[in-house]
Amino acid sequence: MFLEVSQLEVRYANRPQAAVQGVTLGLAAGEIGVLIGPSGCGKTTLLRAVAGLEDVAGGSIRLGGEVVGAPGRSVLPEQRRIGMVFQDYALFPHLTVGRNVAFGIHDLPRGEQAQRVREALDLVGLAGSEARFPHELSGGQQQRVALARALAPRPRLMLLDEPFSNLDVDLRERLAHEVRGILKTANATALFVTHDQLEAFAIGDRIGVLESGRLHQWDDAYALYHRPATRFVADFIGHGVFAPATLVQQGSHVVARTALGDLTDIDGCLLPSSYPRGECDVLLRADDVVHDDAAPVRARIVRKAFRGSEFLYTLELEGGLTVMAHVPSHHDHAMGDWIGIRPQVDHVVTFPRG
Repeated sequence: MFLEVSQLEVRYANRPQAAVQGVTLGLAAGEIGVLIGPSGCGKTTLLRAVAGLEDVAGGSIRLGGEVVGAPGRSVLPEQRRIGMVFQDYALFPHLTVGRNVAFGIHDLPRGEQAQRVREALDLVGLAGSEARFPHELSGGQQQRVALARALAPRPRLMLLDEPFSNLDVDLRERLAHEVRGILKTANATALFVTHDQLEAFAIGDRIGVLESGRLHQWDDAYALYHRPATRFVADFIGHGVFAPATLVQQGSHVVARTALGDLTDIDGCLLPSSYPRGECDVLLRADDVVHDDAAPVRARIVRKAFRGSEFLYTLELEGGLTVMAHVPSHHDHAMGDWIGIRPQVDHVVTFPRG
């Protein structure tokens, strides 16, 4: 691993609880990691500790095998060779784009400076814009200039702290895909902080979900969505509900009995003996529930959200259980309508009854 964070703890003097506690994660060279979680969960504090802007109270941070942060040891931020991009761009309005990008490479000969600036701007799709000023650019272009400035010194690690939060929603997701391509082309190792799940899925090779300073899971997007390690991750990522279920052994198979019917695809699921009387909660994502007029189970539409190609229906069964379902938008049912639904679950994930 190129970046290794091991049992990291960060504390603030005026708080009894550690802002970051027991966090372990790693990034291979060229990988992009994303930290996501609710406000105040510690993701920016973790990023700042990696940058050398916060002291380490416990554990360690290694870059390329070198310990750069540990109790009693802190390599200065400028000596860690880290590039940083912030949400406010932090461009100098009185400097041209070229001079902004060259800001961190003044020690290089002028010819090499100019070459690095050209290379960085070409990488972010702004070739030939050296003479323009930041106010002449759009928000997305300004953010790309900030990225070019961070890449110009050829850092060992890139850190990005909610870099798209000042941009509109459509531009954020598109720019996230573009920035991923830029970082991959540059073969940059990067750690990214966001509160937006779509951004995290668009840009990250690995995504970490934090809550109250603790890392619940460090995995790829598919695993976070389909194989959440904790109830918090299951609840935080994507749309879904926890439905009461009872695990029953049927020959060599385990079946989860729910109000929607039996769920049978539970390879790798815990045995009924793992829970008292086999009673547990099963995670049902919106894409695990299918609208089917021929299904025996009926549910009433209590909420609907139009998403363009589909509706997100919130549905209540006769017994009171509430579930969600993605339904193609040409199935435009009215609020209060009863529709048929059935489970179509590829990954059954269970948790202790909540």
